[in-house]
Formats: sequence, structure tokens, C-alpha cells
Amino acid sequence: MNGEFLPYEQAVIPVEDRGFIFADGIYEVIRVYGGKMFRAEDHMARLQRSAAAIRLPLPLSTSNLLQAAAELVRRDGLDEASIYLEITRGPAPRTHTFPAEVRPTVVGFARPVSAPAPNYIENGASAITLPDERWLRCDVKSVGLLLNTLAKQKAVEQGAYDALFIRDGYLTEATSSNAMAVFGGKIYTHPLNNLVLPGITRKVVLELCDQLGIPVVEEAVPAAELVRADEVFITGTVTEVLAITTLDGRPVGTGKPGPIFRQLHAAFVRYSRGQ
Repeated sequence: MNGEFLPYEQAVIPVEDRGFIFADGIYEVIRVYGGKMFRAEDHMARLQRSAAAIRLPLPLSTSNLLQAAAELVRRDGLDEASIYLEITRGPAPRTHTFPAEVRPTVVGFARPVSAPAPNYIENGASAITLPDERWLRCDVKSVGLLLNTLAKQKAVEQGAYDALFIRDGYLTEATSSNAMAVFGGKIYTHPLNNLVLPGITRKVVLELCDQLGIPVVEEAVPAAELVRADEVFITGTVTEVLAITTLDGRPVGTGKPGPIFRQLHAAFVRYSRGQ
């Protein structure tokens, strides 16, 4: 925290930190496989874009942030983990305008994490669809995630794993993952714009598609067409690649993870574990 390694219970922020008061901050989550950070440079590039979008000066270089993150993993003795990094505009008397002197708060912590349970890989997961009522800068990885958490909570309360967002009749993404649908052997996924996060796992999966010869169309899928999808899956740092086999109580395709998901999941596991 702010350049110091501290016991968890000693890491505290002022009550008027703008991240707490206004959600005036950004974050990244980096996956660790075998003690090594996965696609860390991509995460840092996205962090810089998010910071620029909210006019937040980064107090540390990305190389310094990565050095601190690597040291955090080493000190915690973690092999399989996720690293959470958050940077806020820092403490200041509560007023909507930016403080004259910005003193950003930088926090990072690591936690053990594992791949989705084998049951999910074998049988897939269920999801519901919900209206996408989030703000119009979903490409910024902001700590303001209230509507994401409400959607995830509603999905869990309905016995589902996740929720897929629908905006203006089109699929955007999931609560913390990008979404993809398969029609006739082609993958369709929302193009990168202000309505979706430029996911790092999404980027990796599209690279794998190119290597495997799987055609990809970056085009928004009409929500009405999802009932006819052969496959639906989501991609994310912790989720990795996960098939959605039930959507709004109805089976997707055969109701089992499909062949394109199987191919991509196997390729992602090989690549992320360095095989």
C-alpha cells in the first residue's frame, strides 16, 4: 500500500479517500500461474488507458507496479493466485471537483485462486439475461461496479452462475467477463467500444482462434438470436474460458459444452500454463 508491504489488517485508507467516496479509481486483476503473472504487460497497458480516461495521474510507472506485484506474490508464497491492484485519486475533502493536489492511493493484494471447478468445465454453467443499465464507459476498468454486483447477486439468487447484459437488444458482456456466441462454426463477440471492457482473456482467446483457424466476427449478437446459438461462453481473468450451457432456463445448443469451447479451453490451458 503506497509503497509499503504491510500486514493485511494494517492496510487502511482515510475515510475521505475518493475511491471510497466517489468510486474515483481504477483497478486491474492479474492472474498468476506457476508463480508467474499472466499477460501482465497487457494489464498494465489497460491500466494506463483507464487512468487516462478518468484523468488520473499514475504515481508509479507500470514497471514499478509490476515489480511490486511480483514481490507481493513472492512474499505471500503463492503459486496460483490473482493480484488485485487499485489506484484512486486519493484522500481529499469531499467535493466533486478534483483536489488541487492529487495524492493517489495505490493498493495491491494477492489471493490464492484456482481454475473453475471441473464440474463447470465438464457440464458448463447457467446464466440469466438482464438489461445493461451500467454507465456508458464500460471500457474503463472503474471501481464503480454496483450494477455489476447487483446483476451477479440476482443471478445467484436465481440459481445461476452469472448474468449476461443486454443493451438496446444486443448482447454486450457478462458481469465480470466478456461474452461470445457460436453460430455455424463462427464466433461472434461484441466489438471493442465504450460498451464493453477490452478483456485480456478475450484478447488471448481471439489470438488462439487465429492460430486454430476458428473464424471470429466482432459484431454484436441480437439478444433474440441467443436462443439459436450453438454455443455461448464467457472469458475472464478468473473465469478463464467457461461454457454457458443454460440461458434463462433454456439449454444452449445441446445443453452441453460444445466443440469450439472444448478446443479453445484446452488451448487456453496449454498456453496459460506455459506448455
